[in-house]
This record gives sequence, C-alpha cells and structure tokens, in this order.
Amino acid sequence: MRNGKVSYWWQARGVPPRRPSLPGGTDADVCIVGAGYTGLWTAYYLKQADPGLRVIVLEQDFAGFGASGRNGGWVTAGLPGSRSRYALSISGHPRGRDGVRELEQQLRETVDEVARVCAVEGIDAGLVKGGTLTVATSAAQDARLRQRLEHERSWGDGPGIVRYLNKAELDARLRVTGAVSALYYPDCARVQPADLVAGLAEVVTRSGVLLYEATRVTSISAGRARTPAGDVRAPYILRCTEGFTAGLPGQHRTLLPMNSSMIITGPLSDAAWKSIGWDGCETLDDEAHAYIYAQRTADGRVALGGRGIPYRYGSRLDHDGMIAPSTVAQLGRILRRMFPVTAEAGIDHAWCGVLGVPRDWCATVMMDPRTGLGWAGGYTGQGVAAANLAGRTLADLVRGVPSPLTTLPWVGHRSPRWEPEPARWAGVHGLYALYRTADRLEAASRSSRTSLLARAGDLISGIPH
Repeated sequence: MRNGKVSYWWQARGVPPRRPSLPGGTDADVCIVGAGYTGLWTAYYLKQADPGLRVIVLEQDFAGFGASGRNGGWVTAGLPGSRSRYALSISGHPRGRDGVRELEQQLRETVDEVARVCAVEGIDAGLVKGGTLTVATSAAQDARLRQRLEHERSWGDGPGIVRYLNKAELDARLRVTGAVSALYYPDCARVQPADLVAGLAEVVTRSGVLLYEATRVTSISAGRARTPAGDVRAPYILRCTEGFTAGLPGQHRTLLPMNSSMIITGPLSDAAWKSIGWDGCETLDDEAHAYIYAQRTADGRVALGGRGIPYRYGSRLDHDGMIAPSTVAQLGRILRRMFPVTAEAGIDHAWCGVLGVPRDWCATVMMDPRTGLGWAGGYTGQGVAAANLAGRTLADLVRGVPSPLTTLPWVGHRSPRWEPEPARWAGVHGLYALYRTADRLEAASRSSRTSLLARAGDLISGIPH
C-alpha cells in the first residue's frame, strides 16, 4: 500500500513536471495566489471575459497540490454553509430566504457548468452526473434523514431536488450493508479530481495566464504579493489559498486547516460490482456524525474518506499526504463493514489533505474595492463546484460588472476568527471524540433519538444542520 505521495489521483495520472517559478518582480492586472480550483477558475473566467488581461497565478508547490488534487471527487451542489446565517447579510441586515434560494440554485447550475467546461475544453475528468446518496445505517440516522427532508421541503425543495428512498429503492441503486434508507440528491457529479485540476491548469495557461509554480508568497498587501523572487504588483490581488491560508501573515485564525483522509481499493472484480450495484456512479456519504464519503471510480475502485486525525496543533499541515496507520485501519474497517466484498481487493493507497473551515462553517467570496484585495474559500469540504461559482463571482467583482452572482449572500459574508491555541486544538479534537462516541452509542441502540453527546457537539462547534 502506498501512503501519501500527495494522493492516489495524482499517482494514477502522474505528477506533472513543474512549471517555471516566478523569475523576478513584475506587474499584472490581476495576481491570484493559489493554483487550486478557486484560483484557476477565477483565472479562466477572467480570460474568457477579457483575453487582454495580464493574469498571474502564483503557486507554492504545483497546480492542484492541495485539496483540489486530493479530495473525494464530488462536484456537489451542497451549500457550503448555513441557510440561516446566509439569510443575514453584512452587518446583520436580513437578506432573506430568496437570496439563499438563489445561491442554492446557482450551485445546482454550477454542477452542469463544470461539465460544460470539461466538454468544451476537452478536459477528461471521468465526470458522471449520478447524484448523491446519503444513507442511514441506524434508527437515529434514519430519523435525522426524515427530519432533514422535512427541513428541505420547508425551504421549497421538491422531489426534483431531494427525495427519500426506502431500503428497496436504495438497494436498487446501491447495496450498503446495514443501510435502511437514504436521501437522494440528483445535483452532484463524480470526477477524478486531479484530472480536473490538471486539465484546468492546462486550459488557463493556453489562454495566456502566467502560472508560476514553486513560488511561495510570503505576504499579501494592497497592490502587492511578495515572494522571495520579487514582488508581483497588481491592482487586484486575490487570495485563493483555502486550507493553506493559516500560513500567511495575519491569517492564522481565519480558516482552520481541517484534515481529511482517504483510502482506495484495488480494482474490484465484475462479480464484486454485481453484488454491490452502484451502476449510476452516485457519490455516497452517510448520516453519521463523523461521516464518511465515497465514490465508485472510473477505473473500477472504491475510494472512501473520513476525518481521521481532524486537526494538527498550530494549524500544521501534513507531510506529502501521509496518514497514520491507525487511520488507514479505521477507514478500512468502515469500508469492509459497508461493502464486505471489497476485502478481496485490498487497499492500494492512502492519503490525506486539508480543507478550509471558517469558524461559522460558511464560505465567503469577498472583494474590497478600496484596496483591490479579494478572496474566496472556506468551503468546509464542499468546494469542487463551489470553487467554480466563487471563481466566476470573483471575476465579475474584479471587472466591476454587476451580475446575479455579485449579490449572492455569500458575497461579503464575514466569519468570526477561530479561537487561539490550545483552545482550537482541544475544541476540534473534543468535538470529534463526542461525535465518534455518539455514533457508537446510536449504532448499538434501536432508539431513533440523536445522542445527547452529538447534540452537545453541535452546540459547541456551531456546525450548521
């Protein structure tokens, strides 16, 4: 089994040769810091709108080194935040349900926009729009699914957006051992994430974007991104650094770099797939408090992820994606419990990465017209589609073009800062200890009531539901 080496996705594709580093100080119309999905989508739409713009992207490693090349491969319309919090705009003035509904509709359309760009630009990322299944494996989880469905209906989401599946309906799609029900959301697509980010990087460089890799940005200020090789001066500096944001001066408590770990099996046999089903290539998660996420890959494997070690003290990052053997074993047990037949294929690769989490769990798109400083991120793990929408929004904000995107409720949203250490570390680890204990108690009980431990964790964390 391989451990780390960024991710299976990159090892399957092949890590690309490094592009040149920034040769020295220079000027641009727009400088983007970070060559993940957000930065690259922003560059793409800026050049689509104005091919004459001089756009520079600075990346400290290589394009897609972070979460964009390590994630679970969900192009999901899931809202990266809280409906009730987004219903309040800047300074607490109510923006209302209509703004939130528009943001959700834009996210649903974004799934198709990503597919459209892949088709137009010839990006082969194994994209299949099969929707998402959230399964329940206990009475308490099933009760939460039904409550969630009621909540979705109260917001006007009909069967075309989400519907409840009983066990027989779920089994017709996918057979998960112990699953009793599911919610099905059609607006999600599976992708090979490294293929998507690598293809996007190739497209933007062909369009004339200057993408400099192995170029570390040491500070960002109005009109200037500073690097050891020299400064890039531009009227607009956009920070698109997601889980790596804490390493920038003044940003240590802006986004928490939450860790997420993944494993992937060897190729499954035809007989194994016949017993599992999964012909629709739906993405999969569960209603556990410490939930998992999974996909059937284009090359016939099961990729499954979960939290593992949730956070490293002082916002430290992983080393090349390596994860602890105990996390591999934990995820392997979950995988074999859900799909016993996967034991025959073994685990080929394990890796991890960080995602950006704001203190209120709500993503933000921001532009300060006075300074030209902008940023986007904090997707809490739902960023593959959201980054596309954020990139389009940043492009409109930079160009000063009023559009339906620039008035969405996540534009200008301000999240509070995270607590300092050691409170941050203790809080995150304590939270997931509560969630894992709650999951064990619920699995051992026939009660439909959510564990009080999980309710306490929700209150402490502020995680929206």
